[in-house]
Amino acid sequence: MLQRISCIIPCYNEEAALPYFLQEIRKVADNMSTTFQLDFEILFINDGSRDKTLQILRQAAQEDKRIRYISFARNFGKEAAMYAGFQNCTGDYAAVMDADMQDPPSLLPEMYQALQSGEYDSVATRRVTRKGEPPIRSFFARCFYKLINRISDADIVDGARDFRLMTRQMVDAILSMTEYNRFSKGIFGWVGFRTKWLPYENVERVAGETKWSFWKLFLYSLEGITAFSTAPLAIASIAGILLCIVALLFVCVVLVKTLAFGDAVGGWPSMMCVILFLGGVQLFCMGILGQYLAKTYLETKKRPIYIVQETNEDRV
Repeated sequence: MLQRISCIIPCYNEEAALPYFLQEIRKVADNMSTTFQLDFEILFINDGSRDKTLQILRQAAQEDKRIRYISFARNFGKEAAMYAGFQNCTGDYAAVMDADMQDPPSLLPEMYQALQSGEYDSVATRRVTRKGEPPIRSFFARCFYKLINRISDADIVDGARDFRLMTRQMVDAILSMTEYNRFSKGIFGWVGFRTKWLPYENVERVAGETKWSFWKLFLYSLEGITAFSTAPLAIASIAGILLCIVALLFVCVVLVKTLAFGDAVGGWPSMMCVILFLGGVQLFCMGILGQYLAKTYLETKKRPIYIVQETNEDRV
């Protein structure tokens, strides 16, 4: 029986890029099927697109039996789309990639050959350049990678992409983590397994516009930090201890000045600054607690990670 590779492609408003991607992934699948004697499954996850993405996928599925699609009832996010792909893929290997051609399908043969050596369970890609990306965005991205690697157990390489090819064993390990608040970059590192990193030059989108604004990336980074580290809670505790020490020192200063000079410490403006500072720190710490409480609240609801509206397969 031929080994099968499942390609999982989350899509959100990708009607402009899909024709280019379909042409390329078909060509790569044909070449690999001939060269390595492989079977291919190309699984698209339509994440509530509002353009003609679903119509294109319907047509492609009719033309090519290797193509399957799952369409969500609304936009649940890329994390939910990847999880749906992992749940519904049937391959011995699974590859995750974007439809905008920033994850070149042409790398798949090299990734597959690396897994055949038996030394690795996953081959992941990382960008060695950030050509075409705003400098401020690149700066904060590098800061995020440094920060999360220091405060968590998740092993995330700078420039890491979601584009990777994994063995079935690793896919099953990822599926065993059924949390609602998902951060796949952290999950890939947390489950372990031997990973080979494949560097490549940054590739710009072939068509369409990115769906990731700076604000969305910032919120996504917070998701990753709260999902894989409790360090912010420790920071809040340490901040509280330090402020208590500072408050005791101020009390000592007031007592000494009053007893030695008969004059209490004056300064209404400085007092207001201290009050506002303490209030800000308190609200900041409450915000950290709120983030973790919100994540716990969402987890306890046990809501489904995604809801399927349409598919060309009966088994979903």
